[in-house]
Amino acid sequence: MRDKFLSWGIVLVAATWVVALLIKAHYWIPTLLTAIYALGVYNTYQTKHAILRNFPVLGYFRYFFEDISPEMQQYFIERETDGKPFPRNQRSAVYRRSKNLSDTVPFGTQLEVNHRKYEGIKHSIYAKSPKEELPRVWVGGEQCSQPYHASLFNISAMSFGALSDRAQISLNRGAKKGNFYHNTGEGGISPHHLEGGDLCWQIGTGYFGCRDEEGKFNPELFTKYSNLPSVKMVEIKLSQGAKPGHGGVLPGVKNTPEIAKIRHVTPGVTIISPPSHSSFSDAAGLLRFVQQLRELSGGKPVGFKLCIGDTKEFEDICVQMNVLKIYPDFITIDGAEGGTGAAPPEFSDGVGMPLEPALIFVNRTLRNYNLRNKLRVIASGKVLTSLDILRAVAMGADMCNNARGFMFSLGCIQALRCNNNNCPTGVATQDKMLIKGLDVTDKAERVYHFHKNTLHTCNELIAAAGRSSYEEVDASMFMRGDEFEHLSDKYFPDILGNVR
Repeated sequence: MRDKFLSWGIVLVAATWVVALLIKAHYWIPTLLTAIYALGVYNTYQTKHAILRNFPVLGYFRYFFEDISPEMQQYFIERETDGKPFPRNQRSAVYRRSKNLSDTVPFGTQLEVNHRKYEGIKHSIYAKSPKEELPRVWVGGEQCSQPYHASLFNISAMSFGALSDRAQISLNRGAKKGNFYHNTGEGGISPHHLEGGDLCWQIGTGYFGCRDEEGKFNPELFTKYSNLPSVKMVEIKLSQGAKPGHGGVLPGVKNTPEIAKIRHVTPGVTIISPPSHSSFSDAAGLLRFVQQLRELSGGKPVGFKLCIGDTKEFEDICVQMNVLKIYPDFITIDGAEGGTGAAPPEFSDGVGMPLEPALIFVNRTLRNYNLRNKLRVIASGKVLTSLDILRAVAMGADMCNNARGFMFSLGCIQALRCNNNNCPTGVATQDKMLIKGLDVTDKAERVYHFHKNTLHTCNELIAAAGRSSYEEVDASMFMRGDEFEHLSDKYFPDILGNVR
């Protein structure tokens, strides 16, 4: 193709110029062809892209279609139930609930209900009327002097940097109206978090917002911000489900001067947080750090977040709780299926324990060490729908956090461009032109309605199962498709079983 382009291209360009000169018109056509031919000649000699070298000019179509492949997949190929990481039917439910529209669907389920992966709730023929009051949970153990009455469902960690300023303002205003908390993410507390909504301040390995010039923890800065009235809880981030064992990533294109000032870093460079904390290096050190933050914050609830990996390490933390008599007020469990703005694919796809087995393990371990009644367990990691929330509660969670569902309520379309600053909805970008498309007043209302309507559906599901409260939610409420397959085997035995 390269040789044909060079030989036939020069003939076409020359012929076009001859015709244009003879008729003395339309010079833009040969000019355009000359520019295209010059570009093709350049492509044949450059050495970075083999496609362009072998297919001058035409090779650009390959990069164009690759660039729009997420949109092609979502709008023309994806079915209602098979999109990743969230299928269209789940995204649509969030959109409708956030707009306070009817979330009913017509004609029946599109799920394969006889498939072994199907999950459902066992309803009762003695169903109850759903409660109107949305569920709340007290957070704060015996060592906490300022316990917090939290909603069952809250905004998970998303920092200013990963999300735009208008997105953060919308989330915080929605949290204020709905009376639930907004996790700051590890990027520190920005002015956009201070719109009146309750905050859970996350302290990551980079100590953004409470670090000294060397990147170490700064007690004075922490005391200053943790005593803000809007800060209700403090969360120490040990690891994140989407990239456990890997520090947070803020791409350089998102690291604006404003964000760099808040984080106390250099603007314009990619910021990768350390993989672990410098303030401690073992379980005893972690618990002493919990105690230190609780004292500096005036007795507010302090806990930590982690994705379960080596189970012995979590057991060691439990051992040290009983030895030191220091207890966190909550533990947030993030599943390997959790989301992120930027992570190496191997970490997203192949590191960490999924949420469900992690919750089961954590709860059993805490009970084994007589610790379960001393703290709250928060589930985080793809907890999007009301069914997800109840499943997490059944596995042992007291509360749930969610990030991407609230992003959908802001208008996120799962464009998969969070890491390149080109989010088309202005949610996960620092591009001022794109951010202007996000209307704060409208989106704050959608955040509020998504939270309210999701928990209202939780109340309806509990009532349909004949349960009176969330304390009665357990695994016996749920059924799975593999149970159906086993039952079917009893009624439809393998007729070839005796063939020899």
